Amino acid sequence: MNLGSYVALSAALFLIGVFGALTRRNIIGILMAIELMFNAANINLAAFNRYLHPGGIIGQTLALFIISIAAAEVVVGLSLVLAIYRNTDTVYVEDYNLLKG
Repeated sequence: MNLGSYVALSAALFLIGVFGALTRRNIIGILMAIELMFNAANINLAAFNRYLHPGGIIGQTLALFIISIAAAEVVVGLSLVLAIYRNTDTVYVEDYNLLKG
């Protein structure tokens, strides 16, 4: 496989993630779409590292950093969703009007 194949796969995954984040009504589906976009970025990092610096580990290191940040994002996001669900009994984004006065 060449670099273009990896970039095309990553672009497709990223676009699917953007589409999912913009069209989902459920907050958990939106979080899953954001994770898909993070994974697309990880594929790009690993592919460019392999083809530009074959002996280096910078791309893999950044990918592991993004994975750890994504895990923290999921923990915080799901805890917020759980806290809001306990008060409003819904997980739909359009029903969240907590900041309106």
